Amino acid sequence: MKATEGTTYRMLQSNLGRVTTRLEELRIQGATGLKLNKASDDPSAIRPVLTTRTQIMHTDRYLDTMGVTLDRMQATDGHLDHVENILQRVKEITINSINGAMSKADLDIFADEVAHMKRELLDSANAQVDGKHIFAGYAENTKPFIENPNYNPNPPTDPLNPNPPYNPADSGTWPYLYMGTPNPTELEITPGERLDSNLTGNDLFMGINNSAMVVGGPSPPAAYASDPGRIDIFSVLTRTEEALRAGNVDDPVQAGGGLQANIEDLETAAQQNRRLRSQLGNRAARVEAAMLHQEDVLIDLKQILSRYQDADAIETFNDIAKQETALQAALSITAKVSKISILDYL
Repeated sequence: MKATEGTTYRMLQSNLGRVTTRLEELRIQGATGLKLNKASDDPSAIRPVLTTRTQIMHTDRYLDTMGVTLDRMQATDGHLDHVENILQRVKEITINSINGAMSKADLDIFADEVAHMKRELLDSANAQVDGKHIFAGYAENTKPFIENPNYNPNPPTDPLNPNPPYNPADSGTWPYLYMGTPNPTELEITPGERLDSNLTGNDLFMGINNSAMVVGGPSPPAAYASDPGRIDIFSVLTRTEEALRAGNVDDPVQAGGGLQANIEDLETAAQQNRRLRSQLGNRAARVEAAMLHQEDVLIDLKQILSRYQDADAIETFNDIAKQETALQAALSITAKVSKISILDYL
C-alpha cells in the first residue's frame, strides 16, 4: 500500500502530539510531585486514594479534638492542685486553732484567711478554659456555683430567718448551689470508644455522684446528700470559718459543728479531691496514648497515599530527559521530511 504525502504528515503530527502530551504530563508530575493528578492518570487508584484521604481527614480531626481536650484536662489538673493546697492550708489553720492559747483576735485572723481560701475555692470551681466553664458539665456557658441566698447557719438559728437551717442531707441548705449539669463531656478517642473528658462540679465539690443527680434532676431545687464517705467541700470551709469565729472547738451542736469534727471533714474533702484527680489523670494518660496511636495511624495512611499518588522524583526527571530527547528526534525527522519535494526526483 502506497503511503501518500498527506498520510505521512498525519503520522508525523500524531507522533509529535503523543510525545508532546507525554512530556507535558511528566513535567506536571515533576512540578507537583504527583503521578495522579486527574482520574484518567490511574483510574484503578482513585478509590483507594479517596478512601485514604478520608481516613487521613478523620484522623486529623481526632488528633485536633484530643489535643484541645488534653489541654483542658491539664488545665483542670492545675485547678485541682490548687484545691488540694487550699484544703491543706485550711487543715493546718484548723489544727493550730485548737490550741487553747489562741485569743479571739487570733481566731478571727484565721477565720478571715479561711474566708479568703473559700473565695479561691469558688474561683477554681468556676474556672474557665477558652471561655467555657470546666466544671459545669454540659452547661459550659453557665457559672456552675453561686452563693445560696437562703443559706442559714445552724446553730444558732435566727428566729427571723424563715429558711431551713443547714442540713448535710439537703443540698438546698448548703452555702453554695450547683447550677451546672451532672453530665460529663465525652471524648471519642477512636471510632466507638469514648471516655469522660472532664469532672462535674457536683461530683468534685459536692460529693454527689452524677447518676444520683440524673435520677433526681438538677439542683436546685432538688435536695441531695453527699455520697457515703464524701462531703460538700464548700460546706466544710464555710463551717470551719463559722467555728473559728465562734471559738467552737469540739461542740457539734454549736456554730460550725466544732473544729475537731471539721478536721476529719477536711481530710475527707482532700481524699475526695485526690481520688477524682487520679481518675482524671488516668483519662489524660489514655488520651495521650490514643494520640500517639492516631499519629502512628496517620503516618501509615500517608505512606499508603504516597504509594498511590506520589511520583518518584528521580524516575520522573529521567523520564522527562528521555522524552525531551525523543521530542527533539521527532522534530528533526519531521523537519527533514518536510523538505522532501517531487522535484528532488526529476
